[in-house]
Amino acid sequence: EATLRNLELIATLREGQKKGSLLGVLDHTQTAMGGRLLKTWLLRPLTDKTQINARLDAVQILYKDAALQDNLTEEISKILDLERVLSRLTLDRGTPRDLVALRTSLEQIPNIKHFLKKEKSTLLTKLNQQLEPLPEIIDLIHKAIVEEPPINLKEGGFIMDSFNSELYELRTLSREGKGFIKNLQQREIKRTGINSLKVKYNKVFGYYIEISKSNLDNVPEDYIRKQTLVNAERFITPELKEYEEKVLTAEEKSKALEYELFKEVRAQVMEYMRPIQQNAEAVGMLDVLLTFALIARRNRYVRPELVGEEILEIIEGRHPVVEQMNPATDFVPNDTTLNSDNQQIILLTGPNMSGKSTLLRQVALITI
Repeated sequence: EATLRNLELIATLREGQKKGSLLGVLDHTQTAMGGRLLKTWLLRPLTDKTQINARLDAVQILYKDAALQDNLTEEISKILDLERVLSRLTLDRGTPRDLVALRTSLEQIPNIKHFLKKEKSTLLTKLNQQLEPLPEIIDLIHKAIVEEPPINLKEGGFIMDSFNSELYELRTLSREGKGFIKNLQQREIKRTGINSLKVKYNKVFGYYIEISKSNLDNVPEDYIRKQTLVNAERFITPELKEYEEKVLTAEEKSKALEYELFKEVRAQVMEYMRPIQQNAEAVGMLDVLLTFALIARRNRYVRPELVGEEILEIIEGRHPVVEQMNPATDFVPNDTTLNSDNQQIILLTGPNMSGKSTLLRQVALITI
């Protein structure tokens, strides 16, 4: 913990901010999965030479092929937080918007696989094999969920009309009923001669006809008084009452049915939880590798050579954070050599503020 703080790997020592830390310099990830994985890699760096070289091989391929890097970055940037979506769906807190986010994210997988298929890196090949397009899930969500569903499940309107015949019939009945009520207002104005007549609705009284006090003499005999207000009277007719029941019942039933259909779709999606998780993991790792390639090109980093001897040799090393925090000032590169034979110790001297701790941290950060 002390080393983590003093090296400012994740956050600065004083302000606790990401900016000014090594993570702040390196994190140009496109996805939430990549951002979280990069942080994990910094906190738990590899020590196995084979695994390190596998990562470096992948970064080198992406570094050398700018077109490949750009194409993959563009596709990955369209992928949303699959891990969070899965988490919400698993805990029954998911919404139709989560399913749409899942669908749009999975739609990018075939393109990513297309760009990766020619690459010979062990790690990139493994990631390509791990990615699964899952067309059956894409098709299911596309058929079931509207393109822009409402946030609140209780509002309804998130299942496609064509997905379920019963839902379509209920919605048709509701729409026709609302159309009837709208036409009823025009008909009653014409019949009564009361131009200010309104057909309204509220949750307490349902649908009603509202007529101002000054027009009460023109109210037809078949109007049934429902409520008296200061400046108006509210009425109901047998015809309006009949359609009110049809409309409200249809709306209630359609919303209840929608929620049941949503749960069914969600259950089918959760059957593919493991391959979706694997996609999220692969996308996150590819995102970090692309970020390393981007930063290497932008900041002029070179690939380290891992050798079998106990030696640390840095030629023209630069502090990765300090040089980015002070771009107007040229950082003076310096060399560092340590080995187990004749250079086990460096005696570093100098006055306060001369850069001793900067060099210490620089060597550690470059090593990580």
